[in-house]
Amino acid sequence: MATGLVLYSYWRSSAAYRVRIALNLKGLSYTMRAVHLLRDGGDQHTPDYRRLNPQEQVPSLLDGDRVITQSLAIMEYLDEVYPVGEVALLPMDARGRAQIRALAMAMACDIHPLGNLRVLQQLEAQFGASEEQRAAWSRHWIGVGFKAIEAMLCDSAATGRYCHGEQPGMADACLVPQVYSARRWKLPLDDYPTIVRIHAACTKLDAFQRAAPEAQPDAP
Repeated sequence: MATGLVLYSYWRSSAAYRVRIALNLKGLSYTMRAVHLLRDGGDQHTPDYRRLNPQEQVPSLLDGDRVITQSLAIMEYLDEVYPVGEVALLPMDARGRAQIRALAMAMACDIHPLGNLRVLQQLEAQFGASEEQRAAWSRHWIGVGFKAIEAMLCDSAATGRYCHGEQPGMADACLVPQVYSARRWKLPLDDYPTIVRIHAACTKLDAFQRAAPEAQPDAP
């Protein structure tokens, strides 16, 4: 069991949500430090936090004197440094790892950045986008991404109860927060039955339930 892991997180951050799921799946204990992304202009922009993470984003993982940023990098780091029990976030075979990384990147690198807080804030500040226009923007890009991810999952013989086989891993840790965002922005999910099925299987598990935004100590 790892000791001394510290996760800098915000309750509704999709990226931090992914890492909370990963830590729970691997059975790793950690201390959470809340970084409020909205209060007083955002804790992520303070000098102290900027020294920790120059990108001024969450999550950041502190492991002893190491600071790891970017959610996908953090999850791979956890898998490599803390191979606890039989829980692996990535499969052993190269083809399987490539498939999982492709799914994870489709969510974390293609969908998520377009609906990130700072992007939505810039849409409002620079173009005067209303709340409904920002919501429509988010629905559009999540829908574009989900259409591709649904096809990827349906086309893969490796898709099982979860994104890859019968154990949840890194792709599932990315999928569940993205579905949470989709529902937040009121995207209809009828066209994505595989995504909905996998999400339902994941959210029955304790590791996902404890990572949920509303279960976090900094949730309002």
